[in-house]
Amino acid sequence: MKHLLLTTALLALASPALADPASTAREAQFDALISAPEQMQWLQTMSSAPNHVGSPHDKANADMQLALFKQWGWDAHIEQFDVLYPTPISTTLEMIAPTRVTLGGQEPAIPQDPTSANTAGALPPYVAFQGDGDVTAPLVYVNYGMPDDYEALEQRGISVKGKIAIARYGGGWRGLKPKLAQEHGAIGCLIYSDPANDSYAEADPYPRGGGRPEHGVQRGSVMDMTTFPGDPLTPGIGAVPGARRLTRANAPTILKIPVLPISYADAGKLIAGLHGPLVSGKERGGLGMAYHWGGTDAVRVHLAVKSDWSLKPIYNVIATMKGSTDPDHWIVRGNHRDGWVFGAADPLTGQVALMAEAKALGALAAQGWRPARTIIYASWDAEEPGLIGSTEWAEQHAAELKAKALIYINTDNNGRGFLQAEGSHELQRFVNSAARDVTDPQAGTPVLDRARAALLAGHYLVPGSVDAVDYDAAKAGGDLPLGALGSGSDYSAFLQHLGIASLHIGFGGEDQAAGSYHSIYDSYTHVIQFDDPGLAYAATLSKLVGRLVLRAADGPRIPAQYGDLARTVARYVTEVEKLDVDQREKDRALADIRREGYFALSKSPTDPLTVPRDRGITPLLDMLPLDNASDHLSRAASAADAMLAKGDALPPATRAKIDAMLGTIAQLLTDPRGLPGRPWFTNLVYAPGTLTGYGAKTLPGVREAIEQRRFDDARTYIDRTAAAIEAYAARLDAAVALAKAPA
Repeated sequence: MKHLLLTTALLALASPALADPASTAREAQFDALISAPEQMQWLQTMSSAPNHVGSPHDKANADMQLALFKQWGWDAHIEQFDVLYPTPISTTLEMIAPTRVTLGGQEPAIPQDPTSANTAGALPPYVAFQGDGDVTAPLVYVNYGMPDDYEALEQRGISVKGKIAIARYGGGWRGLKPKLAQEHGAIGCLIYSDPANDSYAEADPYPRGGGRPEHGVQRGSVMDMTTFPGDPLTPGIGAVPGARRLTRANAPTILKIPVLPISYADAGKLIAGLHGPLVSGKERGGLGMAYHWGGTDAVRVHLAVKSDWSLKPIYNVIATMKGSTDPDHWIVRGNHRDGWVFGAADPLTGQVALMAEAKALGALAAQGWRPARTIIYASWDAEEPGLIGSTEWAEQHAAELKAKALIYINTDNNGRGFLQAEGSHELQRFVNSAARDVTDPQAGTPVLDRARAALLAGHYLVPGSVDAVDYDAAKAGGDLPLGALGSGSDYSAFLQHLGIASLHIGFGGEDQAAGSYHSIYDSYTHVIQFDDPGLAYAATLSKLVGRLVLRAADGPRIPAQYGDLARTVARYVTEVEKLDVDQREKDRALADIRREGYFALSKSPTDPLTVPRDRGITPLLDMLPLDNASDHLSRAASAADAMLAKGDALPPATRAKIDAMLGTIAQLLTDPRGLPGRPWFTNLVYAPGTLTGYGAKTLPGVREAIEQRRFDDARTYIDRTAAAIEAYAARLDAAVALAKAPA
């Protein structure tokens, strides 16, 4: 999960609710109800057996949570969906040349980790939604398996067509690696965890440290979630009885080639035998050997996967606390529950934080408090294979959510370290204000102060490691921009499909959960030793997110600061304008170098490179509609923020009308036609990149069209994105006009 650090907020502006003594006292009371030892008990119980979709323990955890929510006073139920979820019947991996070696299989137990031996009910290492098959072919090393890597192969005259690609984790989302291999003609794909990325180059291997041991394997999904997440057979609708379903053969998010994840111990045996040009520089991993690109018959591999492709039930636990005065406006809070094996860090560190919040809110309600707005807590199932539980629920309840949901607040895995926050940028001040009031358990200062210190120190210690925008804001001592949301967790359906303002909150940076990620070593023992000892930061997460929920539920108005969104959109517009200019200059430089024959003159005999393809020249695109829309938004946001800052002076009826107008304003940044080639993603400001996966693309219809040289799409989406921004600004104008109108 990728986040940007959120740092200190010295600006004192806050909504009236935050200065209310009763609210302050309630938040202190809430904090006192959060118990880290209780979270540890839940974590140990919930991670004691395999938690994959369809496992008995995953259902047992759902039943346990249902009973607890009811015990805590919530109106709770389980909502079931029946979804396609493949599980492996058999997996085979053999090196058949230069020697025959059997590879793959379940990871070995580690004596110091009790649950690592509890694998009788666990699935073997695999990736979900690969394409079954049985293939034998030469092996090609493709580094991270991203577009630049295939360009490097092409320049060396190496093709993966008819071969098996081996890619290392990192550099881009997992599912893009076999997808791109398939598009380049590969008949199979292996993905391994290189020690340069999450093992001995970063940390001592487990159990001495938290780094990935040599036989650790990262499972995961390779569903093409950049097309759409959720059940592959029911795009856009809930996977309920009677739903119209695609067939597996025509489901566009399921791959066609067999894929397996493997350990770096196994990968080293394969890579050691490869021939061909030497791999050097950043394209080389951290194994203690020379890397070669391969592609010859020196290493041949037999890869076979057979799966059970049946529908399987998933269980979302939904708990509701009805609002006392505004029950038809919802604050939705979620975290997923399923894991690839035990899932202690991912996702249960976030899940036990959610449970502590729910228990504390229930206790407040038992003492007489009731939220003004309705609060919904959700324990999602089937996030790991493709954000399925949350997506099916959001699709099934889409109309009601679009009418009633004001905000969705998400967490996932959580660890020791610094505050990390991403989300809709009109909520930037809202997050800063809440985070200023939460104490960091290690430093004893507000979590914002510690995050700010990390940014400033990190910038000095490793120049270039801190985003310039974040660093400048931290140095100035004001609010730091939220990161943009891409994909990788359960906010996607809410923000990017329905247009509901969303946040994703967590702590990290000092944990070593990357070394256990999606393996049998993601255990209670690993978490307590290396990720969040004592669950101090899980308790801190509860206190921070609990404040967000309380303030969103009880505040006198929607917690938005529209100037933050306007400044962010203006920055994004500047970035896409610069992208157009820079890409055109690069195209012209390539044309000059090709014409002068410089590539031939600089060719190395040990690594002969061909001349890069001529891509043509990027045209000058007319960005004036985006400039005008951004300018309008800036002016409208400034006026709206000024009006809302004195909202208490407005007549209650007028204020209620304004709140109603602004409650669904985030949906105006969507377009029902969606993004090019992927209509499920309707948000024109935030989306996961088609070639980044988890990573966000902002103004995606324009930015990706330029990057991928789809210039007609770029022109179309300049106009569509500008229209969406104009509509948002016009809604702010209407709210300001309503405030000025005679009562």
